[in-house]
Amino acid sequence: MRRIVAVLLLAATVVSAAPKKKAAASKPLAPDELPHPIALFLSNLSSDGKRSVTYKAQAIGTMFFFEEATGVTVYTFDGDKYVKKERLAGYTLARAVKKYR
Repeated sequence: MRRIVAVLLLAATVVSAAPKKKAAASKPLAPDELPHPIALFLSNLSSDGKRSVTYKAQAIGTMFFFEEATGVTVYTFDGDKYVKKERLAGYTLARAVKKYR
């Protein structure tokens, strides 16, 4: 009986001491350079770090789609910059893109 208990304790020790696999480190999204207007925009989005921001974005041709939790803002390229065309409240990125295809 003591031998069985010793074997079980040894097995439990080996299992608990086994190296644990670490989750793969995600690659940082931050670019090496960032234009000043973009930095200000990102800072404004997060209210100077007071809130967390999650968004999706997609560009197709001269259209740019920016999805937030409340909907999608659609922009068109005027040759120099993207200008807001419309706000699609309650839309997802996929739904907004489908509307313009």
